[in-house]
Amino acid sequence: MRMSFGLETRQKQEQRLSPRMIQSMEVLQMGEIELQERVEKEISENPTLEVDVVDPTLPDEQQEPVDSDQPTDNETELVVDTDNNASDDFERLLNMDQEFPDYFNDGPRPSTNRIEQLSDRRHDTISNIASRPTSLNDDLLRQLGELQLDPRIRTIAELIISSLAAEDGGYFRTSLVDLLPADTPGEQLATAEQALAVVQRLHPRGIAARDLSECLLAQVDADHPDRKDISTLIHNHLDDLRDNRLPQIARATGMTLERIQQVTAELSKLNPKPGATFVDHNAPVVKPDIHLEQQEDGSYLVVILDTWLPRLSISKYYRQRLEDPDASREEKDYIKKKIMGSQWLIEAIEQRRTTLKRVAQAIVDYQQDFLDHGPEHINPLKMQQIADMVGRHVTTVSRAVDDKWMQTPRGIFSLKRFFGGGTVSADGEDVAYDRIRIKLQEIVDAEDKSKPHSDDELVRQLASHGMKVARRTITKYRKKMGIPSSRQRKDWTAPKQNP
Repeated sequence: MRMSFGLETRQKQEQRLSPRMIQSMEVLQMGEIELQERVEKEISENPTLEVDVVDPTLPDEQQEPVDSDQPTDNETELVVDTDNNASDDFERLLNMDQEFPDYFNDGPRPSTNRIEQLSDRRHDTISNIASRPTSLNDDLLRQLGELQLDPRIRTIAELIISSLAAEDGGYFRTSLVDLLPADTPGEQLATAEQALAVVQRLHPRGIAARDLSECLLAQVDADHPDRKDISTLIHNHLDDLRDNRLPQIARATGMTLERIQQVTAELSKLNPKPGATFVDHNAPVVKPDIHLEQQEDGSYLVVILDTWLPRLSISKYYRQRLEDPDASREEKDYIKKKIMGSQWLIEAIEQRRTTLKRVAQAIVDYQQDFLDHGPEHINPLKMQQIADMVGRHVTTVSRAVDDKWMQTPRGIFSLKRFFGGGTVSADGEDVAYDRIRIKLQEIVDAEDKSKPHSDDELVRQLASHGMKVARRTITKYRKKMGIPSSRQRKDWTAPKQNP
C-alpha cells in the first residue's frame, strides 16, 4: 500500500438539489392538511407573503384556459443557477411588476367584521373537535373507585389495571410475582391474587385474563345451558376448532357434528379481546383532492379541488422598500431572501396544481373502463407508464399521487388505487390482479362447501376463465382476502352436491 503527501486534481460530477427544487418536491407530495399547515407557517414567518382576501359576494374571476397537453413555465422542472447566486431568478423577481402584476397589486384588506367572523369560525372549529375517548384504564379505575376494598387490595388492583393495554385486548401479561417487589412475603402474593380476581370481575367481561381460555370462560354465565360443553371445547379443543377438525372433536367428546356446531355458534358470541372495544377505530375523514366531471362524449375531465388554498401574493410594500435608497444593506438582503422564499412557495403551489392535474387526467383516461363499468374492469397500470405519458420522472408521479384522493362516480378512491400489476390471459390480454381477486372470490363463494377447492383447484378454475396465475399467488391472495384454507372452509354437515 502506497502512502504519500501531495496535491492532486480530480474531476467528478455531483448532482445536488437546490433548496428551491427540494421545496417543490415537498409541496407536490403534501396532502391537504399538511399543505395548509405549511402555508400558514410561511405566512406567519414571512412578512413579504400576503393573503388576498376575496369578497364572496363578487363573481369569480375568469381565467384563461390552459392547454394541458403543452407544458407551461410553471410545469417546467425547477432548475436554479447556483453558480451565479440565483441572479437570474432575482432579476426576474425585480421585473415581476410586468410578469405577475396581480402579485403586487394592493388587494382588499379584511375589515374588522371580517376578522371577527374568521375568529368566530376558528372558535367554532375548535369547539366541534371530538373530545378524547375514555381509555380502558380510566374506565376500569372508575369502576374500581366505586368498590369498597381493602387499601392493600386496591393498591395492587391499580397496578394490575395500569399494566393492561386495550391494543392487546386487555390481557394481563405480567405475572403477579413480577408486579410486586422482590422481597414480597407470601401473604402479599395472596393479596395480589385477590386483587386480580377483583379486576377480572370488572367490565368488560373477560378483562385481565391471563390467557384465551380464561378470558372466554369468564364470559360464560354459570347457569348457561351449554356451559359444560362450551367449557370442554375451550379447555381442550380450541386448536381443533381453529383448524375445523370437527370429526376429531366428535371422537374425543362423543358429541355429534350438529351439536359441536351448535356449541361453536354459542362460543363465537364471546369476545376474545374484550379490551379492544376501547381502541379508537375512527377512520380519518377523507376529503377528495380531485373531482371528475363527465363530458357529453363520455370522457372525464379532472378538476382540482384546492379552493381551500388561500390566494398568495408578494407584498408591494416590501417590494418598494427593496428599491428605497434609504434602506440599509442588511435590510435589503433580508427582504431579498424573504421575497425569494415567497416566490418559490407560490410557484411550487402552482406547479403542484398543474402536475397533479396532468397526472390525474392521464390516470383517468387510462382507467376509463374502471370508471364506467366497475373495479372488475381495471387495467394493469404502472407509474412509469403515467410518467411517460406526462413527460415526468417516475418519482414525480409517485409524489403527485401520494396521499391524494379522487371523487369518482363510483366513490372516493386513492390515486394509488388505480395502479397495479397484472398477468397475461390465455388470449394474450393483460389482466389486472384486482380482476383476478374478484373472480377468485366468486369461485370460492360458489364452491361445494362439503368439498371446497384446494389452492391447486383454484388455479385450474381461474385458468378455465382465461387467467394464468401461479399457486403461490393464489395462496397469497387468499390469505390477504381473509379466505380460509380448504380444510377450514369445509362444512362437515353440508350435503354433497351432485356433480
